[in-house]
Amino acid sequence: METKNGFLVINKHKGCTSHDCVKQVRKLLNTKKVGHTGTLDPEVTGTLPIAIGNATRFIQYLPQGKTYIGKIKLGIKTNTDDIHGEIINQKDWPIISDEQLDQYLNKFRGIIKQIPPKISSVHVNGERAYKKFFNNENFELAPREVNIEELVLMKWDQRKGIIEIKIKCSAGTYIRSIARDLGKVLNSEGCLFLLKRISACGFNEQNSIKISDIDKKNAKNFIIPTITALNHISSLALNNDEEINFWQTGRTIKIDINNFKQINISDHKKPIKVIDKKGNLLGIGFLNKEKTNLNPKLVLNAK
Repeated sequence: METKNGFLVINKHKGCTSHDCVKQVRKLLNTKKVGHTGTLDPEVTGTLPIAIGNATRFIQYLPQGKTYIGKIKLGIKTNTDDIHGEIINQKDWPIISDEQLDQYLNKFRGIIKQIPPKISSVHVNGERAYKKFFNNENFELAPREVNIEELVLMKWDQRKGIIEIKIKCSAGTYIRSIARDLGKVLNSEGCLFLLKRISACGFNEQNSIKISDIDKKNAKNFIIPTITALNHISSLALNNDEEINFWQTGRTIKIDINNFKQINISDHKKPIKVIDKKGNLLGIGFLNKEKTNLNPKLVLNAK
């Protein structure tokens, strides 16, 4: 049976790697064409969208924001910036009100620069940082710009020194770095105590399922169609065989933008999902600056 294309949203359990999830999905669906949309650390739980079949080609066009619920433990510094690492320093945390703590969190809202943890997948001279770390190499990581769209203080436990937050952020954000840096800002130490991702790339917990609840008989029933995952992108329908033939052979199509009321974009650099008159996904294209031509970027093979 042909592999169904789309996205399977896994609710990852603690201790399982993202690659473990991909391997299990490959086995369940009997296909090699599987890929995740961004790793979750083994100790982090929650939403892990996995692309199946030709959906792997559309990962870059998914919404890139992610949302987490996390707990930060003050007073402890580890070599991994989370509670599972080796403790390298301990320090008292301040007596502080919820209101004061929320003011300190302002330093982490909006566009900020952060240094990734040394146990991370960041490249350093062509090699992953975590590999250098485990090889006991000395190295430094450069600050990276990330966008913290939302940071909500959910609970502050003064006695235990645990801060619970909800954070919506851009791809590439390390919550472990925020935990570490918040500890410093408070003249203490900090590390990530617990983390759960509740949404990623337009998918959320409500879309997800545990791998243990999937078997070979029902696996395909949980796959979300690729076109559904691209609902945030404006669409353009090709209505005749000549246009579709041009599209599927990678040629530019001349269009009258006024005939396509469903396009609501002001920037020609934004992707457009191209469909046929039946609503089947044909791929991704871009308009030229004058909005007179549609240029193919990602073309699905003709069936």
